[in-house]
Amino acid sequence: MSAVKASSPLSQLLRKKYTISRDNVILSGILLLLALIMAIFILAPLFTMFAKSVQDSEGNFIGLANFISYFASNALWQSLSNTLILGLIITGIVGSLAFTYAYALTRTCMPFKTFFQIIGTAPILAPSLLPAISLIYLFGNQGIAKQMLGGESVYGLIGITMGLAFWTFPHALMILTTSLRTSDARLYEAANALKTSPVKTFFMVTLPAAKYGVISALIVVFTLVVCDFGVPKVIGGNYNVLATDIFKQVVGQQNFAMGAVTSIILLAPAVLAFLADRWVQKKQHGLFDSRSVAYVPTPNKLRDGLSFLFCFAIAALILIILGMAVYGSLVTFWPWNLTLSLNNYNFAEVSTYGWQPYFNSLTLAIWVAIIGTILIFIGAYCIEKGRAFGPIRHILQMITIIPMAVPGMVLGLGYIFFFNDGNNPLNTLYATMAILVINTVIHYYTVGHMTALTSLKQLPAEIEATAASIKMPQYKTFWKVTLPVCAPAIMDIAAYLFVNALTTTSAVVFLYASDTMPASVSVLNMDDAGQTGSAAAMAVMILLTAAAAKILHLILAKGINHNTQAWRKR
Repeated sequence: MSAVKASSPLSQLLRKKYTISRDNVILSGILLLLALIMAIFILAPLFTMFAKSVQDSEGNFIGLANFISYFASNALWQSLSNTLILGLIITGIVGSLAFTYAYALTRTCMPFKTFFQIIGTAPILAPSLLPAISLIYLFGNQGIAKQMLGGESVYGLIGITMGLAFWTFPHALMILTTSLRTSDARLYEAANALKTSPVKTFFMVTLPAAKYGVISALIVVFTLVVCDFGVPKVIGGNYNVLATDIFKQVVGQQNFAMGAVTSIILLAPAVLAFLADRWVQKKQHGLFDSRSVAYVPTPNKLRDGLSFLFCFAIAALILIILGMAVYGSLVTFWPWNLTLSLNNYNFAEVSTYGWQPYFNSLTLAIWVAIIGTILIFIGAYCIEKGRAFGPIRHILQMITIIPMAVPGMVLGLGYIFFFNDGNNPLNTLYATMAILVINTVIHYYTVGHMTALTSLKQLPAEIEATAASIKMPQYKTFWKVTLPVCAPAIMDIAAYLFVNALTTTSAVVFLYASDTMPASVSVLNMDDAGQTGSAAAMAVMILLTAAAAKILHLILAKGINHNTQAWRKR
């Protein structure tokens, strides 16, 4: 009798409703927890910073007095002008170079494409401080090639332009390579049939198809330039920009209110660039469908030869800058004793912290990769696959995009104002490794979130339908199906977080304590102290560690793809 009852339609319906309800409760609980995390670690610090900008040193409300004082200063106006000019110059240079490089990689038959692809993206593994230090060795007052600047000083606009062009180049290259890689060969066949010249075909077919990628790349470069702190700090000289002004206001003058005002000013161009990029993304539509034919370039000796020479020149410049940093780190005492040694890597001789900042960065990167990947993927899963709390899911989706528009220094300053308040119960997090981990995860949250969402959207609907038909609880479907299928994306998120946690400077420069100083900040401090060789050595250690992590990621990803992605080839 009990067996009959257990298998009755009513019993099955109740069991199904219970399972669905339990799944909804779990996902809803995670959603609410994620909303609380976002409110505390994104919205609250930014709100506190805005509040600080309209207060005096005593915490009294003074309205827009700080902003009036800011705009009344010619020096601060000059910083704003310098920032915008710098952004426009570097955006134009990097956009042109990266587009030509990407075009050579995707639209020609030149040799050694893989090599040029690897070298072109190598700068992304280095902290932005590394090219600045390398340029000092090349073109500084004691540089080996300072004559090439024709008497001009590398400290200022020239140096910042070269350093940031090097650092932002791979970001633009990755976007443009993706944009140019997918093209419909039928358009080019039609152009050939109409006897359209190659130049006209480029402007009528190639460029329109890639225009949204080009615009996105330019916006990304502009945002990175106006928000970067490392290069202007090391090689900027008297050429002040908004990012260095924030540092001077907060660290040098302890003027937190004016630092908050400068942060809001810096936030404006970054937000405008971000909104423009979101508009571009909405306008973009697929130009490659199931009936399209993939474009395969045909050999052309002149075009391929010129492309090879161009890529060779760019790759050589990248290798020179990277190589100069390595060489400078091995020179005993530049430029008086050029004997090669490992003395600069004996950090205990030049800093009381020794190797501790390097191990702090390793610790930071590991925890950011672990905690960030778990939080990002589970959060994206609940937003994408959840069924309850629709409004909260939509609001969370919007909030997860905010970190991409917030410069690192602005977020870091917001954390100072919010967590360094004695009345805040979370004050115990301040000046700990935990606050560095949280800040870094939040700072790089958006890219990981978008990667996770893209992977989840590619999950075949039939898999979840099958799991539901056999009454498999959603948490089991997540563990046995979703995780294996999305494993490559999860690995990509972890690698992205690890590398950026190693190289980041701007967000954590305000938040570290003496026992949690990361390697990137140690590079900055050693350079300020005149220990350029040791600063180069620490920057090289960051580069080598990031490169090793990337190689390990590629090896693991290959094995994971083999074991979990066979279904894509069926």
